[in-house]
Amino acid sequence: MKNFEKPGKWKRHILPVLLLAAACVGTVELVVCAYQAPDIYAAITAPVRSLAHHAGQAGELVWAGLQQHTDRVVAEGVTRLQTGLRKLDDYLSRPPEPEPELTPELQEELQLVDDDTDLAPPPRSRADYSVTALLSRDGQQYLTGGSHNLIYYDQTASRWAEEPYGSDTIGHYGCGPTAMAMVVSTLTQTSIDPAEMARLCVDRGYWAKKHGSYWSIVPGIAEEYGLTCTSLLPEETDKEVILHHLSTGQLLVALVGPGHFTSGGHFILLRGLSMDGTILVADPASPDRSLTTWDLDLILEELSASRSSGGPLWAVSVTFTP
Repeated sequence: MKNFEKPGKWKRHILPVLLLAAACVGTVELVVCAYQAPDIYAAITAPVRSLAHHAGQAGELVWAGLQQHTDRVVAEGVTRLQTGLRKLDDYLSRPPEPEPELTPELQEELQLVDDDTDLAPPPRSRADYSVTALLSRDGQQYLTGGSHNLIYYDQTASRWAEEPYGSDTIGHYGCGPTAMAMVVSTLTQTSIDPAEMARLCVDRGYWAKKHGSYWSIVPGIAEEYGLTCTSLLPEETDKEVILHHLSTGQLLVALVGPGHFTSGGHFILLRGLSMDGTILVADPASPDRSLTTWDLDLILEELSASRSSGGPLWAVSVTFTP
């Protein structure tokens, strides 16, 4: 009671009290009306009951819609899971891919398998920096000393070794696409790395499962990029002609057999001449062998004895149009 003795205190409480009283009176009147005059009660409460009814219907529709959406999402998820499990089961249970049937013609074109175990060391130690060097610039490696600063790729580097070459890997079987990636990147305006070239070679049919590449990879990729590819059969080509090709800026792709570069079959590049007439090479599997010089007679002795697709020695050059 002391609070209401202060001037103005009662004004803060009068409105809530009046509203509460009105609510109580209204409630009592509605209860009396419901028993004494049901028709009037129904007319008074009809808008409220109608609103409540519509709200209930709307809620039921929303709930039904949510249930349908949930059921549809769950059904789609189950279907996708079943499809994925079925595909996985098909993949795991399918028989191994059969080895391709090799005709005598295709047998002649096989590179055989890269293998650099138990090789004879290079006849010379690493060349002087002024003769050739492996430089890095803007994330790219270059071999100096030839007619071109040749863009160099190492198929055994961690960046490429485990990249796929068909169902094989570039590190073990990808000297062909790696060598051609160097040729194309150096002689054209197109920069293509070994992984990209490997995918292209698979699409074009140059990949030979477990056998590296078909010899047709060299003239095929050269033509693909508008380069001129000339066959230099050793028994038909004078050594002076080979040296002339190198001295005029052409790159020579060579498929070598057992010897200093491989115990199987291996693509390398002849990329230029040093001042003493020895040969500069680019070996896709060995920066060390790429940084020494080689005698032409030794390379010619180690060329593959097979003949296919113009190989085992090709000169690749830029095509000049008049």
